[in-house]
Amino acid sequence: MKVEKIGRLAAGALAVTLLASCASSRSGTDTTSGGGGTRDGGTTGAAASATSFGTLPSPCGKGDAKGSTDQGVTDGEIRIGFGDDRGFTSAPGLSKEMGDAVSAMIDWCNQQGGINGRTIKGDQYDAAYTQSVKVVQQACKQDFMLVGQGFAMDDAAEQYRVGCKLPTVAGYTVGPNAAMGPMKFEAVPYPVDMMNIGALRIAEKQFPDFKGKTDVLHSTSPAVETGSGKVAAAMNSIGVKPMDCGIKLNDAGESSYMPFAQKIKKCGAQYLWTSDSPDPGQFSLLETIDRAGVKPTYLFEATWYSTLVSQWNKAGIGNNINVGMIFQPFENAAKVPAVKQYMDIVNAHHGKVALLGMQATSAFLLWAQAAKTCGSQLTRQCMVNELAKVHEWTGGGLHAPTDPGANKPASCALMVRLNGTKFEQVFPKNVGEFECGGDFVVKTDPKTWGTSLNGDRTSTKFLTGDVIKPQSS
Repeated sequence: MKVEKIGRLAAGALAVTLLASCASSRSGTDTTSGGGGTRDGGTTGAAASATSFGTLPSPCGKGDAKGSTDQGVTDGEIRIGFGDDRGFTSAPGLSKEMGDAVSAMIDWCNQQGGINGRTIKGDQYDAAYTQSVKVVQQACKQDFMLVGQGFAMDDAAEQYRVGCKLPTVAGYTVGPNAAMGPMKFEAVPYPVDMMNIGALRIAEKQFPDFKGKTDVLHSTSPAVETGSGKVAAAMNSIGVKPMDCGIKLNDAGESSYMPFAQKIKKCGAQYLWTSDSPDPGQFSLLETIDRAGVKPTYLFEATWYSTLVSQWNKAGIGNNINVGMIFQPFENAAKVPAVKQYMDIVNAHHGKVALLGMQATSAFLLWAQAAKTCGSQLTRQCMVNELAKVHEWTGGGLHAPTDPGANKPASCALMVRLNGTKFEQVFPKNVGEFECGGDFVVKTDPKTWGTSLNGDRTSTKFLTGDVIKPQSS
């Protein structure tokens, strides 16, 4: 099972993209642990005196908030749930960077005094791909909210989250009902009815013959094909007609990729787009294309921005890989303080540094800012009210501006290119900047949504009459 976006990876996507054709017999995989205190030496002493995260004033600090205002909230504590699918037996460590990031950020915040003086207690869950229902049911019993989590099978648990009126600031969502659910906010939204096509817009500017010489690589994976279909539709909407070279790869791998390389050569495609994720089969395809003497330019999803890809490219075969992103790449850390700060905080915890970790970090900061504003009146209703007001969010500079309150994606992007074993920003030219435009977001075909939306753009599948809705003050 695969999806097309880092937000849904990533950006939901990473958790799911790594699960292609896998199944698990694991049972009883959820665990809980405290997020307070320090671990493995904790964060540096500077956390206690932190006044900002990148460009964002720190939402953490001392205070005198009081009251047992809602489930999981007392005079001295706020209890939140977070986690990922790290215990999936077929891919151990899956998306662990999300839990690592939130755990580190909880400690970072608590060392400053918590939220208005209340210590944050974190219940860390492992949904292990197949156990999302179980962990959400557990969170329903004890947590104030879910924060920064990413569960690949979140749609299976969505009815339980909605049923117990558990709000969330998710790290990412995957299923369409989870992505468009009530009481759900994301620092980096990927709604089913809108799509950021910034990478396509940048490609138009970068490559003059892009419109007439581009094709989309297809797959037998239904999830990848859903992503490919959305991209192809977006291409058509801006005047890019895929060449239809007839490339459809078996998701389980091919005995030989040479016939596909020959098709590409005969077809004359100079630009290739894939919604698939990097794996041995994809690497074999690129290596075979190179052996066939074909030198296309690759336009790939943000899942290709990874050390897996950069380390594979020691021979330079992937030097034409271009990746569109809405996050600042780690290579820009010297110019983007928020990126360096994220890396320093997680590294101090001996956690895994990755794009999904930055996404979870942004979600935590969004949640913490709203919680600070609520003060002693820290209720789920107040949180929904405050989160719905946030219409420009960058996580302190971790990513392009998004609209969490309206569940709308970024209208900006940047492009990085692989050069040897390193990625570097190639567009815009100024490192740390994004290219933005009113035409960077397009509406998608309702046939691709996978759910029905009401007038508020909320999924109706599990919607009840008593969900928590934003109230104006």
